Amino acid sequence: MFVDKVTITVKAGDGGNGAVAFHREKYVASGGPDGGDGGRGGDIIVKVDPSMSTLMDFRYKRKFTAGNGMPGQGKRCSGKDGTDVILRVPRGTLIKDRETDAVMQDMSAADSFVLARGGRGGWGNKHFATPARQTPRFAKPGLPGEAREVVLELKLLADVGLVGFPNVGKSTLLSVVSRAHPKIADYPFTTLYPNLGVVYAGEGSSFVMADIPGIIEGASEGAGLGHDFLRHIDRCRLLIHVVDVSGSEGRDPIADFEAINAELREYNPELASRPQLVAANKCDVLGDDRQLLDDFRAYAEGKGYAVYEISAAAHQGVKELTYAAAGMLKDLPPVMVYEADYVAPEVKLGTADDLTIRQEDDVWLINGDWLDRLVARVNFSDYESRMYLDRKLREGGVYDRMEAMGLQDGDTISIAELQFEYYS
Repeated sequence: MFVDKVTITVKAGDGGNGAVAFHREKYVASGGPDGGDGGRGGDIIVKVDPSMSTLMDFRYKRKFTAGNGMPGQGKRCSGKDGTDVILRVPRGTLIKDRETDAVMQDMSAADSFVLARGGRGGWGNKHFATPARQTPRFAKPGLPGEAREVVLELKLLADVGLVGFPNVGKSTLLSVVSRAHPKIADYPFTTLYPNLGVVYAGEGSSFVMADIPGIIEGASEGAGLGHDFLRHIDRCRLLIHVVDVSGSEGRDPIADFEAINAELREYNPELASRPQLVAANKCDVLGDDRQLLDDFRAYAEGKGYAVYEISAAAHQGVKELTYAAAGMLKDLPPVMVYEADYVAPEVKLGTADDLTIRQEDDVWLINGDWLDRLVARVNFSDYESRMYLDRKLREGGVYDRMEAMGLQDGDTISIAELQFEYYS
């Protein structure tokens, strides 16, 4: 089964808690604190698998959770990091934030992407030992891992896309010019999912062609199958518009041609200006009456399109068509890659009353859900990032509450992996 769009929920692992432990060994007096740090939570990592062509693996399993970091131990032993979860997707998969529909990553440009990062492990009490505080009996808890809901949307990576009404011969054309084996039958909507094939057009020249399931009038609004698969045309550098010019089904080639182009414009206006070749198919059944073909050719060429007379079933004219496509592709830009435009939402800050603040000797420990989410985005090695955290703490009234609890200038404040002396 071809699955090209799914919604999944991912949760990275939480960091392990730091340990409170003291060195105990015969003949070693006052061994001191030796509690190790908690392990880091596992990440959710998305990787490209070249052998995959569908998102079928996500049809039934929609929730993925990475392993939590293990708590620290004595003897300065850090806890084991949580196990990463690797999600394998076909190349060309877009990762979008479900709430905003913003693109987080285009997996056609990258081989791997960290979708959710595990939480940092908490510090053990070995970090809090000072000459004045030789037996710290406290440690830091681990931070929670990131959690989010995302949409995986597959957009095929093809140079050329075949478009047209059902039963005009797109699948037959693909089977003739490549080694693809799409299902072919004489009834509409035989093709229920896109098919890809590699087309060789002379020595050293090849391209990927996609057979897009039949589009009908109203496809851009959800009619037929077109609404589900129009997205696969987005990346195609060149379109080959296949039209049945035989009139064997009582249809008007010109009306069909305009109807499909109208649907492309409705779905994405840019598609209307995409380079397009026209394949006038089923010419072998015209006989002596070429009026439909002549009228269609005059109309299409009057619109500026190059028309190629072919019979996919009889293998007539397909070589000239593929060579023309290969020649055009040489001058066209590469397959489109979507730029990430996702912006992480601002952390919804609470107040100082939502935090747990406690004093251990001369160290003030601060914990709380909204603070954990804020800290997860702070780069402690960057000065501006640390100043941003300090500003948010002041705006949240955290320092005011701590001063009311007895915070003095020179006291140490510990937040996650950051310790700093406070001065008002």
